[in-house]
Amino acid sequence: MFKDKAKIIVSSGKGGDGHVSFRREKFVPAGGPDGGDGGDGGSVYLEVDEGLNTLVDFRHVRKYKAQNGEDGKQKRCAGKRGKDLVLKVPEGTVVRELTTGKVITDMSGENRRFLLLKGGRGGNGNMHYATSTMQAPKYAQPGQPAKTLELLLELKVIADVGLVGFPNVGKSTLLSMVSNARPKVANYHFTTLTPILGVVDLDGAGGFVMADIPGLIEGAAEGLGLGHEFLAHIERTKVLIHVVDASGSEGRDPIEDIIAINKELAGYNVDLTKKRQIIAANKMDLVPGEEMEDPEFNPVTRIRAYLDSTDPDVEIYPISAATGQGIRELLYHVSDILASLPKEVRIYEQEFNPEEELADEDVPFTIERDPKTGEYHVEGPRIEKMLGYTNLETEKGFLFLQKFIEDNGIVKMLRDAGCKEGDTVRMYGHAFDFYE
Repeated sequence: MFKDKAKIIVSSGKGGDGHVSFRREKFVPAGGPDGGDGGDGGSVYLEVDEGLNTLVDFRHVRKYKAQNGEDGKQKRCAGKRGKDLVLKVPEGTVVRELTTGKVITDMSGENRRFLLLKGGRGGNGNMHYATSTMQAPKYAQPGQPAKTLELLLELKVIADVGLVGFPNVGKSTLLSMVSNARPKVANYHFTTLTPILGVVDLDGAGGFVMADIPGLIEGAAEGLGLGHEFLAHIERTKVLIHVVDASGSEGRDPIEDIIAINKELAGYNVDLTKKRQIIAANKMDLVPGEEMEDPEFNPVTRIRAYLDSTDPDVEIYPISAATGQGIRELLYHVSDILASLPKEVRIYEQEFNPEEELADEDVPFTIERDPKTGEYHVEGPRIEKMLGYTNLETEKGFLFLQKFIEDNGIVKMLRDAGCKEGDTVRMYGHAFDFYE
């Protein structure tokens, strides 16, 4: 099955929770806190695999998750870090956030490995929360939660030259003749269901990568058949070789095919019509001699006349992929064109940064009730940061904390969570009595 798009869900690993424990040693009746830190959760990476050329591996498995960090242990022992998850993708894979369609990364060019989601940080053990007024803290920091993304993976083949045209016009045969590629060639409506790349080597001239883009049908730009998937592969190519059946052996008229294919290119993306295009009039070995001698029926003469009236800059090369006629001239001309064009590959710029879009500030506060103690734990990176620079042992610092809680709606959140006057509220090792 043709598969160059895939929708998947990926999650980083949750950070391990910090541990609450106290030293229990002989002759040490009141040992201090020794709860260890939780391990960081595993991160999610994307990595280019040179051996892949489709996204078919993502068809059967949709959910991927890195390993959670291990919880901290007693005796100040930290939990193990969760294992990272590395997703292998073919070169040319564009990764988008599913809901917005914005580009996260383009696995092309020098971008061979990309950090997609960073694992959650492990929580601090209770050994970090001992103070002069609270020497036996019964609180440890939870690990940061995992982060999740829904992704759309799109494979856009990276090739210098793209072969386009209707099915059975001889694109696969041409590619097999001029490169190291060995596509299957058969007389089916969709001869090729996946793009096939081949390297073309030329004596005394620069070689290039050529892609046999699966055959198009009319209506492809509207998504009929596999149109959108096929057309997407043409976006990165620099030159298009438009292969037509000059002999009409399939009952098609080459001029009508040129009009139809260019209409599909424009319908999908008007920029595709601006690419350098060459017409390869294939199957010339099947054109009867009497037609070649009559200008009214000679296919090359007819195509040239049409191009002169519409786009005189487009060249036409009569070839036969079966016999090799005209192929050498075509390839060297393509090499000359590529030598005159910029060398850069089109790279899709990042529009969605997971680190920013999924920042912890998106969920500033969380409140959970401990069913064993009945205490309410208030968490959030902004609270943790505030407590780091506030001295609660001073009247000024305590008043600042009260104002912070009120201004950020935490009192209402506690009330909504069921907290009543006199209940205990904990914030990163600090305990308070709730009152209104």
